[in-house]
Amino acid sequence: MADLPQTANGWTKSSQSGRGGVAAGGEEDGEQAATKRKRLTAFLPMPAGQLTHPLFESERRDQLQLQNFHPEMITPAVASQALKYPHSEKDPFRIFGLPRNLLVEFRILSKPCSVMRGVTIDVINRLDAASQASSTDHRLVFSGATGCGKSTLLLQALQYCNASDWIVFYFPRGINLVNSTTQYSYDSRTRTYLQPVFAYQTLQRFLTVNESRLEQLKTQADVELERRDTIPAGTTLAELVRTGVREQGQAPTILAAVMDELRKQTAFPVLLAIDDFQALYCKTTYRDPQFAAIQPYHLSMPRLLLEYASGQRKFARGAVLGALSTTNVSFKLPLELAEALDLPPTSHAGPYAKRSPILQDYAQGLERVNVPDALSVPEAMEVFDVWTKDRALPSVPNDELFLAKYSESNGNAREFVWKGLLSSLSL
Repeated sequence: MADLPQTANGWTKSSQSGRGGVAAGGEEDGEQAATKRKRLTAFLPMPAGQLTHPLFESERRDQLQLQNFHPEMITPAVASQALKYPHSEKDPFRIFGLPRNLLVEFRILSKPCSVMRGVTIDVINRLDAASQASSTDHRLVFSGATGCGKSTLLLQALQYCNASDWIVFYFPRGINLVNSTTQYSYDSRTRTYLQPVFAYQTLQRFLTVNESRLEQLKTQADVELERRDTIPAGTTLAELVRTGVREQGQAPTILAAVMDELRKQTAFPVLLAIDDFQALYCKTTYRDPQFAAIQPYHLSMPRLLLEYASGQRKFARGAVLGALSTTNVSFKLPLELAEALDLPPTSHAGPYAKRSPILQDYAQGLERVNVPDALSVPEAMEVFDVWTKDRALPSVPNDELFLAKYSESNGNAREFVWKGLLSSLSL
C-alpha cells in the first residue's frame, strides 16, 4: 500500500485482485495497462499510520464518535440517532456480504453505521415477540419507495438478532439465486435443479457466523447422503455443516438437513433474512435442456427459502424477513406477490391476467411492513451530521445546505445522501 498513488482524501487507487494488471513476462504496453487499471480500480482506505502528511493530521484526531449498536440500546430513546456497528471479524454483514449500495456507503464512511428510525424500533419489537413464537406468525416483507431504506432496515434487524444470540441466515443479493450466475444440475431424486456452489458458499458463511451456537445443537435424526452414507443422530450441527463444506457435491443435501434441524430445535430463535425478496417469485434466467426458463420453485435454493417464507415449513422460534427491491428491472415485483401484499402491481392485473397458483401459495400469509418513503427531519439531520463529521461534504455545512439537499431529495434516504450530500464528490 505504501507505494500506491495517494488521493487528496487519504484513499488509494488499487487494482482489483487478479484484474487490470500486466502479467509477469507480458507484452502489454504501458498505455494499455494504464487504461485497464483506470477502468478496473477501487478506492480503498489507507491505514491511519501511513497518513503522515500534515494535511491528514486533523482527520486522524477527529474520528467519527458514535455509540455502539447494542440490543439493549434499541429503544424509542435512540430513535433518530446514528449507531455504529461494532467491529468483529464474524459480523454477519462482513461474512454474508451487503447489497451493493450499502457496501459502497460503508467503504466511504470511516465506520459502518446507520440511523435508528421509528420503523426500526417497531420491527425490533416484532422480533422480540418472534423469539418466543413460531416463524409462521412472523413473516414480514419490507416495502416502500426506491431508496427509502428497506435494505438498511433489514441489516439493522439482522445485527440485532445476531447480537441477541439468534441463529441467522442472510441473503443480501437474492437476485443471485435466480440470475444463472452459479452452476446447477438436475437431481432426479428431488426433481429439482441443485445449486451446489451457492449452497456450499452459504454453508461456509453460515458456519463462520453461527459456529458457537451450532456447537451446542445436535441432530435429532440420521441424515442420509446421496452415496448411501449416513450421518448419525447426535452429531453437532457444526460438524454437519462442516461435512457440506468439505464435500461441495453434498452441500445442497446438507443445507436442507441443517434447515430441517433448525426448525425443530427450540434452544435458539432463527432469523432468515432475504434482500431482493421479490426475485424468488420471478421467472429465473436458468434454462432447462429445452431452453425453457426454469421456475424458481424448481431450483433447490429458492424453493427451500420459499417454503419457509410461505409457512409450509416453519421454525419453532424465529422469523422470516424480506425486503423488496426495485433497482433491477429484470426482476420486478410479480403479480402474485403484489396481490398477496396488497401492493400496486407493476404489470397488467385484470381478471384475465395469468397467475401461477403455485406462486400464490408461496406468497400466502406474508405481512407487509411499510418503510416511510421519506426521512423525518430529525432522521435527516442525523444523517447530515454523520457525513459532516466524517468530512464527506465539500462545502461548509450549514442549515441552508441541509434544507436545500433535503428538499431536493424529497427526504428520500438514498437520494439525500448520493444526489445531495455526495453529489459533488468524484468517486
